Amino acid sequence: MSVTSPELTEEELLDRARQALRDRGFVEAVEICNQVLTRDPDNAEACYISAVGARYAQDFAAAARFIERLREIAPEHGRGWQEAGHLARDRGAIEEAIAAYRRACEFNPALEASWRHQAALLERVGQAAEAQACLAQAERLAAMPPHLLAVTNHIHEGRILKAEEICRYFLQHNPHHIEGMRLLADIGRRLGALEDAEFLLESAVTFEPDNVQLRLDYMQVLRQRQKFAAAREQAQILHERDPESPVFQSHLAIERMQTGDYQRALDLFEAVLERLPEDAATLTSRGHALKTYGRQNDAIASYRAATAVRPDLGDAYYALANLKTFRFADEEVAAMHQQLERTDLRLMDRVHLNFALGKAHEDLREYETSFGFYDAGNALKREQLRYSADTMTAELRLQADVCTTDLFEKSAGQGCAAPDPIFILGLPRAGSTLLEQILASHSQVDGTLELPDILAIAQRLKGRAGGEGNYPQNLHDLSPDTLRELGESYIESTRIHRQGAPFFIDKMPNNFRHIGLIHLILPNAKIIDARRDAMDCCFSGYKQLFADGQQFTYGLTEVGQYYRDYVDLMAHWDAVLPPGRVLRVQHEDVLEDLEGQVRRMLDYLGLDFEPACLEFHKTERAVRTASSEQVRRPINRSGVAQWKPYEPWLGPLKDALGPLAG
Repeated sequence: MSVTSPELTEEELLDRARQALRDRGFVEAVEICNQVLTRDPDNAEACYISAVGARYAQDFAAAARFIERLREIAPEHGRGWQEAGHLARDRGAIEEAIAAYRRACEFNPALEASWRHQAALLERVGQAAEAQACLAQAERLAAMPPHLLAVTNHIHEGRILKAEEICRYFLQHNPHHIEGMRLLADIGRRLGALEDAEFLLESAVTFEPDNVQLRLDYMQVLRQRQKFAAAREQAQILHERDPESPVFQSHLAIERMQTGDYQRALDLFEAVLERLPEDAATLTSRGHALKTYGRQNDAIASYRAATAVRPDLGDAYYALANLKTFRFADEEVAAMHQQLERTDLRLMDRVHLNFALGKAHEDLREYETSFGFYDAGNALKREQLRYSADTMTAELRLQADVCTTDLFEKSAGQGCAAPDPIFILGLPRAGSTLLEQILASHSQVDGTLELPDILAIAQRLKGRAGGEGNYPQNLHDLSPDTLRELGESYIESTRIHRQGAPFFIDKMPNNFRHIGLIHLILPNAKIIDARRDAMDCCFSGYKQLFADGQQFTYGLTEVGQYYRDYVDLMAHWDAVLPPGRVLRVQHEDVLEDLEGQVRRMLDYLGLDFEPACLEFHKTERAVRTASSEQVRRPINRSGVAQWKPYEPWLGPLKDALGPLAG
């Protein structure tokens, strides 16, 4: 069978191209890959092999073209950047080669050749200390068991399941190998198995408490599980080990922010910037802290300083856009456009810049251009996720199937009697931050954060049974003692976020999925459903790039289906829970009659009216959501019907919402 046979699959052709490289048939390898690229122009592996073959064949111009195409297809392809380094080195472009090898190591730190070649070139240009650091990394990789080196490569090239297979095989024969445990935890984190990752890292830290990378990984997983106090403890341990380390100072600052200690976080960021005044990541993080603290002008200055240092830093540009009330200068819009034209832009920088330009052109009332950028940013995010709207629909319907009137009647009077919590829930971008700001302006109510504790309890109850979760089915099996203990554990775990008022707000929107659980373990808690017009709410979510979670917002069909499922589930809670258990507050009603709706909420909560609730924008408190700047202004209707100018492109959203689209 000839290599040109159409009967060969793309993978078979690629295998033949790899063999041709090994046999020094460099031109043949390129010819074979061209057949693959004819079928699939976006095949990254074919571009990579072609670049290697062309370089070895001394056809540097062709190699450069293949590398350029590879950057367009897969800008974070580590071996592609390594090949760019090899090509620049062979051409004598030393600085270009060093930069390419650095990018290669950033995207795949398991590329020993990139570390070694980088070290050699740095030594040639007189950067001995940097060269030694790169050489140390290369030696570390050379000493790594081959199985784990393969695992690391597979992880950073996106072959997560293959990495898991090899890593588990290795750990079967080396059950307490620390690096093996760390890598399996990394795989678990990437697959969303955060509980397993936490257990592995907790065990590994016990075995090797001085391993810095272990603690950094452990801290990251704890933060992802929203165990902020525990993550801060790990950051504190590292900081005490070396209080002058900018890395440890920065991590502690971030964890201090997560637990509400913004002044200490700012102090730590300033300490880092005293030593590293042009550290773009720290400038951006400081901006986040300043924004949360309500110091908008200082936050803007910090974000702009970050973009001045790193013009491609999409995170800082999007942070400016996410202030909502900020308007980009013309030169900033032009700069973002210029950055998007680059072929070497990191994926998340490209995502952030698309969302930021969506906002910039929206402010200019250039709606078709604006939608194009929002749409491109959402498409990039969807490609990263494994979200299934139908799976989520089934999950929410299961809540309705399991949480019946019988369940609540047989559990009446059980749980923890504490009346402290006020749950504000619903969908993101529905006005929940406004309601929180209003109620947190009351002397008897503490505003906190989007607390993860109910979601954590649900995850704990989910457990594992043949690989499938058994929550919410097991709600029927929980004893009165267990229900009380779960409620008490919630009250205790949230105490760190309170300031001493008798009541506190938990504003986690997705808690609407778990109202049955909330009612069972905290029967005296108050529940407010923050609802907003379907089209406004969904399109506002579509325009928002969330820091984490909310995967349903990155598609018009997906967000519409989720809104419809939310409305259905809330109707179920209304039907099976005692009358008046949930107070529904419509965002548009708050805009039309602020005092009437404030009095209605306070009556529901059993609190006396206080005028401060009407002047909520004067209340000084940390606000971490996307609406932070909007709730620091008096009530206004600027967010009503913002979807209207985009109507020509919102057909999929209207179809998904059906009658709810209005």
